[in-house]
Amino acid sequence: MTTTDWITDIALLLVVFRQLREGRLDAKSYLIPLAIVAFVAHSYLDSVPTAGNDLVLIGTLVAVGAALGIAGGVYTRIRRAGEHLFIKAGAVSAILWVLGMGARMGFQLWVDHGGSDDVARFSVAHQITTGDAWVAAFVLMALTEVVTRLGTIFVRGRMAVREQREPAVDGRSAAVAADRAV
Repeated sequence: MTTTDWITDIALLLVVFRQLREGRLDAKSYLIPLAIVAFVAHSYLDSVPTAGNDLVLIGTLVAVGAALGIAGGVYTRIRRAGEHLFIKAGAVSAILWVLGMGARMGFQLWVDHGGSDDVARFSVAHQITTGDAWVAAFVLMALTEVVTRLGTIFVRGRMAVREQREPAVDGRSAAVAADRAV
């Protein structure tokens, strides 16, 4: 792993660790992680191989990234205080983030330190045509994890704003009253 690899991986890990403390949900909450993954995608994603089972590998890891991202967003606490939203990554959210990042870092370290022959044998046996397929799969997994986590947080934040704006019905919010009516 290069110094740039270490810096970007650690920066992505720090994004969630920073959110273990409650902080205001603002544009910076979205832009910093998106900028990091945009840099990673620009630096490492030259192409998306489509031969053999490359797309199966890529699709599988993108699905894992989406699942981790959505779950991480669901397990991030969002609360409203006045006109502002605040977020705090819960333990589950942090564990999922570290699991996804750690798996990518661990795989890269393993390949760099003796695992490349095993990956090559696996690739041949499963018709994964190039190392670029692995790179694309892991980069797109990270990108998907970040985007789906942020998307989930965004949707949940909008829902929190909408629920606060709904008028009360008999001391309950309209959403609660509607749920009970169904």
